[in-house]
Amino acid sequence: MGTPSRRKAAEDAEVIVVGAGPAGSTAATYLARAGLDVLLLEKSTFPREKVCGDGLTPRGVKQLIDLGIDTREEAGWLQNKGLRVVGGGVTLELDWPDLATFPPYGVVRTRQDFDEMLARTAQRAGARLLEQTNVTGAVVDDRSGRVVGVSAKVGPERSPVTYRAPVVLACDGVSARLALSVGLDKIESRPMGVAVRRYYASPRSKDDYLESHLELWDRSGPEPRLLPGYGWIFGMGDGTVNVGLGILSTSKAFGKTDYRALMRSWLDGTPEEWGFREHNATGKIGGAALPMGFNRTPHYARGLLLVGDAGGMVNPFNGEGIGYAMESAKLAAECVVQALARPEGPARERALAGYPVALKQALGSYYRLGNIFSRLIGNPLVMRTATKYGLPRTTLMKLVLKLLAGLYDPKDGDAFDRMITAATRIAPSV
Repeated sequence: MGTPSRRKAAEDAEVIVVGAGPAGSTAATYLARAGLDVLLLEKSTFPREKVCGDGLTPRGVKQLIDLGIDTREEAGWLQNKGLRVVGGGVTLELDWPDLATFPPYGVVRTRQDFDEMLARTAQRAGARLLEQTNVTGAVVDDRSGRVVGVSAKVGPERSPVTYRAPVVLACDGVSARLALSVGLDKIESRPMGVAVRRYYASPRSKDDYLESHLELWDRSGPEPRLLPGYGWIFGMGDGTVNVGLGILSTSKAFGKTDYRALMRSWLDGTPEEWGFREHNATGKIGGAALPMGFNRTPHYARGLLLVGDAGGMVNPFNGEGIGYAMESAKLAAECVVQALARPEGPARERALAGYPVALKQALGSYYRLGNIFSRLIGNPLVMRTATKYGLPRTTLMKLVLKLLAGLYDPKDGDAFDRMITAATRIAPSV
């Protein structure tokens, strides 16, 4: 005899997860493995493109390992051993720190491949994936004010459908359509980023380091010109390189810049032999917004949990989103599993309300520091000074790497780890 379902007659699942990106697929996998009936709704079809740097630091790799994903090179991942930082006339190669909490390597993989792999992992765990299902808003119970499902348009003909469940996870990315449908707007004082990226055929495809450019120079004119933002060069290992740049909302140039032109200006100034020229491009320039530092809250309200980009989970220190989306998804799934083991009512609500608490404990103080940091480096003078005087100091930069990538052991770490942990304890939570 199978276990009887906890689903009510009018319900389509025990949990609805909206969006099959890293946040949604991770949450759906953990929920399904715990025996819950999960409906995973995705607006597009796999495989699909996403604008991203395609690189994960060890913090993101830990989430993959926790999920049971094989991250070896034999399984199609390109591993890297650290970050190469370029700026102020200095190039510094910083190996990922050797920690108990996180593995000593990062990985690179295209989002087209990556997202589908995570979605299929969720399916294998037992989640029901429905593609071409474009969720348009939340269904709210008139009497209780709770979110009890979602409305969607399905298939090429966009037929209207309603799906119901007692708990809904909004993993619908930066658009945050579900959150907006129940009046949860973004917090304008929290930082946002914009990223643009393009793939190029390049001899720099195989690289042991992720490369970050803290200064972007336009050398195409008679005088070199410093551009706002920071750049990255991530070798994909397949003959191509993912090249992109990010700019923060704390910069005066934010929203007033043609980002694609900005990227072309930077790349025209890079060495010809790197191959970052129009005729070597393997696709068009893509752009995306990066919601940072918990820029949409509350992360739980009346049956709806905000996970990943929908809740502003991008790290304001370094623009990394995938690892933190997966991290928040794991926390959300744990709270939902506990909640649905309880009867409807106050006891279940207490378990669900544990999600924003767990998020704050994990990331709240760290993100508060990150939000301050993003305001500081939005000032070009601060950025130039930090690059000029900080980069030549290798020991200082090792500390900076740990801070920016969130790579520190909070319990049994070294002196740097203890400094970062102390700073996050002093800082109030976001």
